[in-house]
Amino acid sequence: MNAIEVLTRRVSISRLAAPAPDESQRQVIFAAALRAADHGQMRPWRFLVVEGNGLHQLGEVYASAAAQEDPELPEAKREKFRSMPLRAPMVIVAIACTQANVKVPEIEQVISAGAAVQNMLNAAYALNVGAFWRSGDMAYSPAVKKSLNLSESEQIVGYLYLGTPTTSPEPHKPLEITQFFHPWPAK
Repeated sequence: MNAIEVLTRRVSISRLAAPAPDESQRQVIFAAALRAADHGQMRPWRFLVVEGNGLHQLGEVYASAAAQEDPELPEAKREKFRSMPLRAPMVIVAIACTQANVKVPEIEQVISAGAAVQNMLNAAYALNVGAFWRSGDMAYSPAVKKSLNLSESEQIVGYLYLGTPTTSPEPHKPLEITQFFHPWPAK
């Protein structure tokens, strides 16, 4: 598959199982992240690679954070939080590491971290590795941030789930380009 096919046909694959990407696939996926657009070459990202028992530990972090938000949280819902990281054999926690810079505003640094995740999604797709990106409450939880030892200047931009697809991906559905791209000034 060539680069244009990857960029125009990539789809998320949410039904994943073991094995996780092998070492050579990981190196490609990780290297792709480091080629994200990065104004000022600030490298405003870092990543936590979670697998094995770490997935269960991350689930406990989620359950604890959810219980802090809602002390009345039923055990069934706590168990749902515990199982969230188990959707794939590998989860990458993508973290934006922003710093004050007169030429590169914080938003550009966060976008760069998001671009790094998108690059990993594209690389995974090109390698036939299943991948999907999630955020949600556990990406924005102060308790999760504290448990993962993030600094005040860091934020989670998402969780990238990686593994072996258990189903064939849905064919991509092209969008109508003219709905999103318009000449300016209007004629």
